[in-house]
Amino acid sequence: MPTAERDALCDSPQLTDLYQLTMLQSYLDQGMQGEAVFEFFVRKIPENRNFLIAAGLEQLLDFLQRAAFSEQELNYLARSGFFKPNLIDYLAQFRFSGTVHAMAEGTVCFSNEPLLRITAPLPEAQLIETRLINLMQLPIMVATKAARCRLAAPDKRLVDFGLRRAHGAEAGLLAARAAYIAGFDGTSNVLAGQRYGMPIMGTMAHSFIQAHDVEAEAFRHFAASQPDNLVLLIDTYDTERGARRVARLADEIGAQGLEIKAVRIDSGELGDEARKVREILDQAGHPEIGILASSSVDEYLIQSLVKRGVPIDGYGIGTSLTTSEDAPFLNCAYKLQEYAGLPRRKRSSGKATWPGRKQLYRYLDDSGLLRYDRLCTEDETVSAGIALLEPVMQNGRRLNPPESLADIRQRVQRELNMLPAHLRDLEHPGSLLLQVSDDLQRLALETDRRFGG
Repeated sequence: MPTAERDALCDSPQLTDLYQLTMLQSYLDQGMQGEAVFEFFVRKIPENRNFLIAAGLEQLLDFLQRAAFSEQELNYLARSGFFKPNLIDYLAQFRFSGTVHAMAEGTVCFSNEPLLRITAPLPEAQLIETRLINLMQLPIMVATKAARCRLAAPDKRLVDFGLRRAHGAEAGLLAARAAYIAGFDGTSNVLAGQRYGMPIMGTMAHSFIQAHDVEAEAFRHFAASQPDNLVLLIDTYDTERGARRVARLADEIGAQGLEIKAVRIDSGELGDEARKVREILDQAGHPEIGILASSSVDEYLIQSLVKRGVPIDGYGIGTSLTTSEDAPFLNCAYKLQEYAGLPRRKRSSGKATWPGRKQLYRYLDDSGLLRYDRLCTEDETVSAGIALLEPVMQNGRRLNPPESLADIRQRVQRELNMLPAHLRDLEHPGSLLLQVSDDLQRLALETDRRFGG
């Protein structure tokens, strides 16, 4: 399948839930096409997270700009028995024409804070809900997990190894990008490297060693083929014996001007194994050979190994990262906040929202650390604070070219540096105070009275 056709599969607005289309049918029948405002937010951060990293905006804007129904999709909907000709005609002309305000990718965010706002005719804003949540949730989860790994190991090499565990091809690509913007050094995902301009990194599999009759010969063959990417997997049979063979090979190829960059350990108690390997390599006169570790690595294990002073120089992180294993979903929502010029809000128990168009302001203390956030109506006068929602799309067109991954990575690092100690802690729950302005609280009361709440 050609690349353009593969991409079109995910660009289709028909990748949605049925109820989006059944609501559209009713909106059209009743002439409800006035301007609507929806906001995307996370109701409650997972209990084992102190913050989230905003991510996924780039892919969402691409989707909004390209989304269109194909003739085959329209024919399918016409035959489905759910819809009238007026909906099919509407969808045939569908192009997103709205405005998007959003947090910049890489911004630290918290519960009940709008990450983005969609302003568009009601049918358009409603139709994009499912795909919007689908595109935003995974990058936020993975970027947050990756940022936590970086907090645990600020000076170690971190590589995404998670493609094979990802829940599908698109998830593997989005996860690799999210991990990179959050501070990872590279990915094993070759397609992600091509598409996003990220460094690709990798070593070898145990099968490569097993395919040779002699382990040392496998090392030698790999060195001949990959002299500039010489990282050797040493635990296929016996880790210590493998380390000694690597040391001998380093002596052998050193005369040729070649250098073994590192060895990788992929099993056992990584701390004990790494200490033994480090001792073997150092005693053999090769302190320059680094040690990489993989196998069930997450931020908790990294933190433990770093605190113990284990001599590991980098980590390959797969399953726990790409699936956000300990927090595999977000309690996120996309809710109507205004329609036809009137603020709206949901009052459901445990799921109430604040009405109207809003702006989020961030406040720092004198040392530059996060102090609190404040949720306000969009139009109220605020004398201080950093406004976090900025316009990024108008009339269905992007206002700026895509931001470079390097710039987003720098933003993530700045944001992590602003976290106070209780939010940097990986094991104990913490939170940032979210204030709600008096104007917004009054607007909520007025909205309740207007709609009989």
